[in-house]
Amino acid sequence: MSSLFLMVTITDRRSTDAFLQLYEQRGVDVNLRTVGSGTAVRETLATLGLEKTEKAVLLAVVTEDTWKAVRTDLRRKMRIDVPGTGIAFTVPLSSIGGRRALMFLTQHQPLTLKEESTLKDTRYELLLVIANQGHTGTIMDAARAAGAGGGTVIHAKGTGMEGAAQFLGVELVNEKELVLIVARTPEKNRIMKAIMDGAGPKAGAIVFSLPVTDTAGLRLLEDEEPVQETSAQ
Repeated sequence: MSSLFLMVTITDRRSTDAFLQLYEQRGVDVNLRTVGSGTAVRETLATLGLEKTEKAVLLAVVTEDTWKAVRTDLRRKMRIDVPGTGIAFTVPLSSIGGRRALMFLTQHQPLTLKEESTLKDTRYELLLVIANQGHTGTIMDAARAAGAGGGTVIHAKGTGMEGAAQFLGVELVNEKELVLIVARTPEKNRIMKAIMDGAGPKAGAIVFSLPVTDTAGLRLLEDEEPVQETSAQ
């Protein structure tokens, strides 16, 4: 069976519709889209043939076979290898919270279920939660109760959400929030379950995880010295 990946596409906003049309032809549902801006210095932009314009960021879940076909189309039809066109890359998924969410995210792609990713030795996981706007507080309360630390919220717009009710039993709105939480691998399943159980149906939360192969600047509880409580005399 094909392994699952998060496909990230970054391109000029003016090219968004062309990329979306190509992905649709390959059965890829872009689940989330947001905007960003380039940060390269002027000399680098000139060298690569880029302009400092707003960028579109597209996120979609793809199988290995789908990615191979899409990659060919990106090179031949979109000429993505030409400087300034954009970039696309994949990150392996280690798990998805619930069979319904899995079916929704891959509904137009051939998929045979098997065991989770073989990346079992990573110490940390990045949990990504896609939810209707306005439910971040509830999601983070549930995550913290299960042992998570803080999270980062990105505002975005959902696409291809019309068929969500068939799989998730709830209508999803276009205004979305993407919550990023880094957690220890042994705590991942507990936190994901807490989010799915505690977010509530109106949140329309979809949660999946990515293996984190390295970190920097992340303070971990197991690396900290225990704090000794003292009472005031």
